[in-house]
Amino acid sequence: MKIGFIGLGIMGAPMCGHLIAAGHELFIHTRKAPPADIAAKAKACPSAAALAQAAEVIILMLPDTPDVEAVLFSQGGVAEGLTKGKTVVDMSSISPMETKAFAKKIEALGCDYVDAPVSGGEVGAKAASLTIMCGGTEAAFERVKPLFEKMGKNITRVGGVGDGQTCKVANQIIVALNIAAVGEALVFASKAGADPAKVRQALMGGFAASRILEVHGERMIKRTFNPGFRIGLHQKDLSLALDSARTLGVALPQTAGAAQLMQACAANGMDQLDHSALVKALELMANHTVAPDPAG
Repeated sequence: MKIGFIGLGIMGAPMCGHLIAAGHELFIHTRKAPPADIAAKAKACPSAAALAQAAEVIILMLPDTPDVEAVLFSQGGVAEGLTKGKTVVDMSSISPMETKAFAKKIEALGCDYVDAPVSGGEVGAKAASLTIMCGGTEAAFERVKPLFEKMGKNITRVGGVGDGQTCKVANQIIVALNIAAVGEALVFASKAGADPAKVRQALMGGFAASRILEVHGERMIKRTFNPGFRIGLHQKDLSLALDSARTLGVALPQTAGAAQLMQACAANGMDQLDHSALVKALELMANHTVAPDPAG
């Protein structure tokens, strides 16, 4: 296929790389210089519109709702370059409600729209093991599913347009609450005098075992908070959850608590750290760290 890819960040770059490795012809449009390996094999386009003209499928992997809206509909945006029969795939994590509005505009141009946010972070993007949650028609989903299979493992069509984003918001609620739970448990154990590494090891063999305890629990103990998925981005996702919950009339008290912990981190200049660094907000309140920071 001729594929346009916009958004070559921490996750977008390896995702794009997998498509190139699979033999697809890639067109890219970026604000910053693309990674050298991608630049050598993909064709750079001067605008999103030019990219949309060249490609059959246009994939977006952008930070937030306003970014997607701008790339799609601003002057020189994707919509200007679309012709009937093309497919727009948004793999960003954005507002489910705005997604539905964007899809209506794209569909009015005779094109399909699939929302396909992902979970798995930088590790999953590099390993092509992402979970991909999709919303769109069955026909559109089947058309682009072979592309998803080059980037992920667990690929599910949840329902119609917007349902993929709703699923991703639900995912981010679960992940945030699990990070907070692991953080609280390790702060408690460490403050009580137990070895947090051995506590984690013991818990991994019981009902409390989880992927978050395995991966992010280790990050908390080893103090490795270089971003796989930044606190600032998870903050955005929890804001989407709380905004949607307000519209739906649903209470999400635990989500609100996790959002406040992330806000405390951001207020202390930690929004660019990995979301496992949420534990630092708990450590501030306890005046105790799970383990000493390498810098002392």
